[in-house]
Formats: sequence, C-alpha cells, structure tokens
Amino acid sequence: MSKIQAPKGVHEFFPPESQEFEYVRETLIKSAKDAGYQLMELPAFEDTDLFTRGVGESTDVVSKEMYTFEDRGGRSITLRPEGTAGVMRSVIEHNLDKGQLPLKVWYSGAFFRAERPQAGRYRQFYQVGIEAIGLADPEIDAEVIAVADRSFKNLGLKNYRLEITSLGDAASRALHKVELVKFIATLDFDEATMARAALNPLRLFDDKRDEVRLKMAKAPLLIDFLNQASKDHFERVQSLLTSFGIAFIVNPRMVRGLDYYTGTTFEFVHDGLGAQSGIGGGGRYDGLMAQLGGADHSGIGFGIGVDRVLLACAAENSISTKISEAYSLDLFLIAMSEETKSYVANLLNSLRNHGIRADMAYGDRALKGSMKAADKSGARFSMVIGSDELNSGEAMLKNMSTGESRSIRLAALHNEF
Repeated sequence: MSKIQAPKGVHEFFPPESQEFEYVRETLIKSAKDAGYQLMELPAFEDTDLFTRGVGESTDVVSKEMYTFEDRGGRSITLRPEGTAGVMRSVIEHNLDKGQLPLKVWYSGAFFRAERPQAGRYRQFYQVGIEAIGLADPEIDAEVIAVADRSFKNLGLKNYRLEITSLGDAASRALHKVELVKFIATLDFDEATMARAALNPLRLFDDKRDEVRLKMAKAPLLIDFLNQASKDHFERVQSLLTSFGIAFIVNPRMVRGLDYYTGTTFEFVHDGLGAQSGIGGGGRYDGLMAQLGGADHSGIGFGIGVDRVLLACAAENSISTKISEAYSLDLFLIAMSEETKSYVANLLNSLRNHGIRADMAYGDRALKGSMKAADKSGARFSMVIGSDELNSGEAMLKNMSTGESRSIRLAALHNEF
C-alpha cells in the first residue's frame, strides 16, 4: 500500500526544525503583546463574500488563488487567504468597536492560497498579524511599523529594508485615478490586463511581467496627487520613524496585493530570499470596515510571513544560538536498572513540577546507548542513577559541555536549576 503524503505546496514543520519555526513565531507574537495587542483567534474558513468584498475582485488573491468550495448546506466557503478581512468581520459581528479605541489585536495561524509552490511561497503558509482599529493617528501607523521592525531586530536580522509609501485618501485617489485611466488608455495591453485595470487601475503597478512594467514606467504616481491632509499624515509618519531610529525608503510605485489599502502602506524586504523577498508588510485600510457593513472606522495592520522570516533567519544564521538557549533541556536522567527506573520517573515528574525542563532514557538501553540519547537531547546536564546512588541519596551531575561532574543530593536536585 502506497504511503499518503501531504498535499503539494503545504509547508510542514517537525522536530528539530520546528523549534526554529516556534521561536520565530513566538518572537513575532511577543513584540505584539509588548505593545498592548491582544489575541484574536479567527476561523480558518469564512463566507466567500467576505473576501470578494473585502480583499477585492481585481486582486490575484480573489481572482486566482482562493480555495473556495460549497459546503453541505450549499454555502460558498473559502479557506482564509489573509487575516484582515476576518478581523474586520469579527469586530463588526461582536461590536468590538463600541469600547475604547483603538482596538488592538494580534492573530496567528495558517492561511491558504492556490499558488505555484516555490521557496518562500506555499499553498499553506503561516502568518502573525496585528490590527489597530478605530483611529487615524500617524502615531499608530508608526507604532504598527515599529512592532514589526522590533520583531526582526529581536530575531537578529540586519539585512532587510523597509519600503513605505502613501496611497492617500479617497479624494487623492480619485484625482489620480482620472489621470491614470487616461494614461492606461494610451497603452496596448491584452484583454485580460485591460479588464483587470478596469476593476482597479492601481493593480498594474503590481504586475510582475516585464512588458507591463516597461509600459507603466512613466505612469502618473499616486504620491504626486496627495492632498494636503494626506501629505501631512505621511510626512508625520516619516518623521516618527526617523525619530524611532527606523530607516526606510519611500517607494512611490508600491501598491501591494490587496485592494483595501489606503494611506500609509509598507513592506519589509529581505534580498537574501530571491524572488520571494517580502517578509511582511501592511498598511492602512480606511473604509474597509464600512464596506463590510460596519462603522466607518479607520484601521491599520500588518501580516508577517513566518515561513519567509524563517528563511531570512537561515540566510543570516541569526537564531541558531538563541534556539539552543530557548529550547534545550536542563537535565537528562538515566536509570541504571528496573529497580531505579520508577524512582527516576518520579524524580523526573517532580523536577518538571518545579519548572525544570527534563527528560529521561526510556526503554531498556544500556548505559552507552542512554548517554547517546543524552547527547542527542541537547540537555545541559545529565545524571546517571543506579542502586548505589539510590542508597546514598547522591549522584554525579555532569555538565554536557565541559564534561565536568560534581556530587549533588538527589533531594535537593531541583535547587540546581
């Protein structure tokens, strides 16, 4: 009988590499928690209309990449391709915007897009995201960007850059759209591209084809159409980032891949990853909540790809020593006989109750095999307990790095860690 394998394009994490995944994810989450963001646990699937309305029909995400199916009740359901629309739906449904604003939440989990699998691009991928909903302060824009930047610095990353722009308010975008549509009308595009431009002409700035990029090289840029309010907001964000010590590059051609972005928009890029160089990004989405049937509240957030950040950490070898510190066992116990095995199991349980990370050699391994297991466990210390140790109440605690040993009373072993 043939083995069943994971579906193509699914990125799995298993020991020992899963420690690196966990460390990256938890570091991203900690930066959000430290800034006052609280957990929002979202469904893995939603009503399809949430994404077609919220993300935008002109985007590749909606038009090409969603996993959509009909459930047993005849409802159109989609596996979530991104997090912001789901957060907005939950905020509206549960009236979470009726309390103190801004509402600050974080989320994490698996997301799904039917893309062509390659390094850094998967059909099931993982994100950590935050959303700050309810106020349009540039200080909140700077905070959201700083939370992401702090995460990357905490992971030891150095070779990344922050690109930012402003997509303006509705009035600015309306003025720009008139001129952009005129410009696009002078170009010779295929029917599918023109249909895409009819839904949202900004999408052509996000087109990766060289021929499209060449034709759009002289297209009018939205940043040149910002009204005074949008200019002031964007300049304040830049000033705050500079005062925070966060370097950035203004990229006026950035539009990102989702239709809901407005105002401050940003992306973190790591050139050590090849074609899939974006490790996270986001922006403001004024109007999205109202579009989904809620109040007309402003919001801003980001989504950071755990898979991509993990690749960036590997490219810079930035977390290997931190992984060892975070996940290595404190102690590995070895019982020399059946007589001492029950005692060691109870001692192990007691040590864990004291918060000590410990394990033991299971089965009927000889001492040599048990010591190999101790080495493989990565524990900082090991201890062999036989009948002599049981009778004396003392055993030798071995430092696995230096090889040095010292006698320790078993009853006080937990005090050593």
